[in-house]
Amino acid sequence: MPVVSPEKLIALQRSQDDIRNDHGKTSLSDALIATNGIISPKLAGKVRYLDSRPDEQLRGITMESSAISLYFSMLRRSALDAVPSQKEYLINLIDSPGHIDFSSEVSTASRLCDGAVVLVDAVEGVCSQTVTVLRQTWIEHLKPLLVINKIDRLITELKMSPGEAYIHLCKLLEQVNAVVGSFFQGERMEEDLKWRERIEERIAAAAAAKDQEKAEGKTVGTTDSAVDDPDTTAASTTGEYEEKDDEDIYFAPEKNNVIFSSALDGWAFTVRQFAALYEKKLGIKRGALEKTLWGEFYLDPKTKRVLGQKHLKGRALKPMFVQLVLENIWAVYEATTGGGKGKGDPELLQKITKSLNITLPPHVLRSKDSRVVLTTLFTAWLPLSTALLVSVIESLPSPPVAQASRLPAMIESSPGASHVDTRVRDAMIEFKTDRKEPIVAYVSKMVAIPESELPENRRRVGGLSTEEAREIAQRKRAEVSRAQALTEMAAVGVTAVTGTLGNTHISNGSGSQSDSAGLDDEERVDPEHLIGFARLYSGTLSVGDSIYVLPPKFSPAAPHAHPELQKVTITALYLLMGRSLEPLSSIPAGVVFGIAGLEGHILKSGTLCSQLTGSVNLAGIAMGAQPIVRVALEPVVPSDLGKMIAGLRMLEQADPCAKYEVLESGEHVIATAGELHLERCLKDLRERFARCEIQAGEPIVPYRESIVSAAEMAPPREKDLPRGTIVGVTTSKQATLRLRVRPLPSKVTDYLGENGATIKRLYSERGEKLNGTASPRNGTVETGAVLSLAEFKLKLGEAFNRVEAKGNRKTWANVIENIVAFGPRRSGPNILVDGTKERLLLRDTNPSESANRSADPTFTSLSPHDLSDKISYAFQLATSQGPLCNEPMQGVAVTLEDVSLNIPSGEEDASRSEKLGRLTGEIIKTMRDSIHQGFLDWSPRLLLAMYSCEIQASAEVLGRVYGVITRRRGHILSESLKEGTPFYSVLSLLPVAESFGFSDEIRKRTSGAASPQLIFQGFEMLDQDPFWVPFTEEDLEDLGELADRENVAKRYMDRLRERKGLFVSGKKLVENAEKQKTLKR
Repeated sequence: MPVVSPEKLIALQRSQDDIRNDHGKTSLSDALIATNGIISPKLAGKVRYLDSRPDEQLRGITMESSAISLYFSMLRRSALDAVPSQKEYLINLIDSPGHIDFSSEVSTASRLCDGAVVLVDAVEGVCSQTVTVLRQTWIEHLKPLLVINKIDRLITELKMSPGEAYIHLCKLLEQVNAVVGSFFQGERMEEDLKWRERIEERIAAAAAAKDQEKAEGKTVGTTDSAVDDPDTTAASTTGEYEEKDDEDIYFAPEKNNVIFSSALDGWAFTVRQFAALYEKKLGIKRGALEKTLWGEFYLDPKTKRVLGQKHLKGRALKPMFVQLVLENIWAVYEATTGGGKGKGDPELLQKITKSLNITLPPHVLRSKDSRVVLTTLFTAWLPLSTALLVSVIESLPSPPVAQASRLPAMIESSPGASHVDTRVRDAMIEFKTDRKEPIVAYVSKMVAIPESELPENRRRVGGLSTEEAREIAQRKRAEVSRAQALTEMAAVGVTAVTGTLGNTHISNGSGSQSDSAGLDDEERVDPEHLIGFARLYSGTLSVGDSIYVLPPKFSPAAPHAHPELQKVTITALYLLMGRSLEPLSSIPAGVVFGIAGLEGHILKSGTLCSQLTGSVNLAGIAMGAQPIVRVALEPVVPSDLGKMIAGLRMLEQADPCAKYEVLESGEHVIATAGELHLERCLKDLRERFARCEIQAGEPIVPYRESIVSAAEMAPPREKDLPRGTIVGVTTSKQATLRLRVRPLPSKVTDYLGENGATIKRLYSERGEKLNGTASPRNGTVETGAVLSLAEFKLKLGEAFNRVEAKGNRKTWANVIENIVAFGPRRSGPNILVDGTKERLLLRDTNPSESANRSADPTFTSLSPHDLSDKISYAFQLATSQGPLCNEPMQGVAVTLEDVSLNIPSGEEDASRSEKLGRLTGEIIKTMRDSIHQGFLDWSPRLLLAMYSCEIQASAEVLGRVYGVITRRRGHILSESLKEGTPFYSVLSLLPVAESFGFSDEIRKRTSGAASPQLIFQGFEMLDQDPFWVPFTEEDLEDLGELADRENVAKRYMDRLRERKGLFVSGKKLVENAEKQKTLKR
């Protein structure tokens, strides 16, 4: 293959209509890379070129997205009767991971692309990760291209006939289309609901206008008729609901958006390719063949006419796809790898090569490996790269077309969309590339690159010089000797170390300089630099340009909010070439590129814009996986703490899903998406970012605390008061609080959990309204559907109305209007309700006015209303750390019933601020403790973080899979046999706390025949009281006084309390103590 120079790729960046930006998979990417001469075609599918990390090569999976720019040329006709001319294309390919732990890499790559190549395993079918990828494609409005891969497994493993394989592929295509159809149906129902709400609002407004006119004594005939006829009003206001056509969203081979392939054997084809092959042979037009090669169409062997199913007249004909396509593929496998000994049929092979007009080299025919003959024949007949690249060029849109369709909706959903400058909006949508146009780029993530791999530090062409070769050899020898020394020290032990220390002496003068020089040579490190992974949407970006970096929380409505943004100078631009970078001087719109100079200015993602006022914020990617597994880290050598902290900060920037935080206890914690993601982060931290030995503690798994009304509960704390009612008195006896804690209905809890983004937005809007300032920019951006205040209240009321218990409906009547706060962090699924007669907490007071009044010495009287902000703060504290094990609460309603003050007569003359200062701490502590006491008055429960576990296994190992799941406290949800295969699909729920080592155990127990996919599903209640002890006669008779049955909830609670340093009741400090024996006895 000819090698394509970087200069050629850079020149093609200016032809925007000939660019395609998409992302696919590693084995297929190898075949595409081979067309540019970067790797040998023989190694395609084996070398995994874009898996540049050693652990990726070792495990055989992709962990990080990698981008590469590829050149492709083909003959195209400008018209049907025109002469074909050579057309050149630039394809920006991003290879993204398939493992569920790294689905955040798919999310970051999708924002940069215009199309997606979605791979589905022909045997395993639609898995959970397939649904995740298709959903991300739908959300980002990408044009998808379906590749049904590993069709060779249907031949070699499942031994299917061509007819059986066709039926299997039809069902597989139906499954994929069903997933896409569910996305369309959900979006259609949501749009229909919004349309109906708009109609109702218009009708209500028209009715209100009519009533007002009647009250004023005016009559307008047109208004009367409109109100009398709601249909007329609806039609005159918003028009009829327009049904969207869903025909273009589905995958169909006749539309040329489905590719059948085997990346391992290096072949792929589309229906269009075979239509071109059979056009002359059958005398049927290519367009007609493209529509009939897939589906229930049959070829009459006598008349050579295409028949539908109705015209078969009882004849047992094979579908055209089976007869003309699959049987030929099966014949090639039979001729090359079939037969009794697996060496194929030479006569059949000769017949096939002669009919295809293909000549195989003699050394290939003499090869002892039959797969060499197979791959060589398929490469000459149905090369994978040709089918895939031609489909990408014909089916996926160019950047100008894609931006015109994608960006309007993306800009409308961005923060402060109404304040975006029309010049910026038009430049992005109309794809303006002139240097005078506004520059808008999106940086999806930061990538860590070693300094030695940067183009300015890397030699471009030619062989190694003598000095370079000598330096590399010295470095290698030093590494080998250091490794040998470590091995010898481990073997010899302490004796060798003490002997070395005994012979050590301190030298001064020239000797110390040589020793330090040797240490510097050994400890020479290759520092990491952060490069932005970006896409330019408008304008032209050059090295040296100064540009604004907009954080994810930036809003054009308040461009000059604190902190004021400053311009950043671009120091370098790079062409991404997989494992290497090529320097660029400028970048036109529509290109995926690397950018330097943003280190310290972007945490994970951000938008680049040449102007601050009227700019657009493109942040807000919905991450596929949330960091759920946390681990506390500490360096083995305490003096390396600074290195570890610096490494953790760089890791947080370089990984789109990893999060670093310091707990109140001083622990340095890293949060990751799963066990494999955690392993990769720790490896990067030790070897690249911190470069020191780091030890990780036990995984920290999140829990939630809740309460229920159970049949067996202890009597209420206060006999004369309802359950959950607590009367709290401050230490100084100056304030008394009465509150009641109750469990929220499950439907309300679920609703509040799903709409956390809406609650946060309502809080920020209220803060802006009271303070007159914009919300701060720090923090993370919330993604998801955001409801208006009216919609939120309406749906919350519907959730409360669904309460089925007869007595509970009165309990929650009119509670929505009295809700003061949500918690924890002002967005959680717990509510604080103002039940006082004076409505102390519901009075809207400007905080600045309250502060001024507090500081004014003339105010001496203190009212219960002055404690409202302290009570709300105590509610946030109580719900963020529950009484069981300091984990956040969920599904709890706290109703404040009364607040009374009893200021002693001797303190009446004190100023208001002095009184409030003494009471502040007492009120917060009393309120928090009272909520915890009311919580424990009910039956407490722990909620476990759960994984949805999907496993595909054969019947032989199904029992072992069940055994591992049951042993780890998982439960099976469903089990189904995949039609046409011997595999069962097992769906189960597994606690995250029990999932560590689960994948390895499954693989060991099944000898590698099963591998699980774990996706975080949410929290599930463990229906067991951690404080339960047997007290009835039946329980005492069955279990005894010590309760022989283990209380699992108590085990989880005690483990958490012990890790956090809290008191653990019933813990024995000494077990099985015996008298110490001396050495003499």
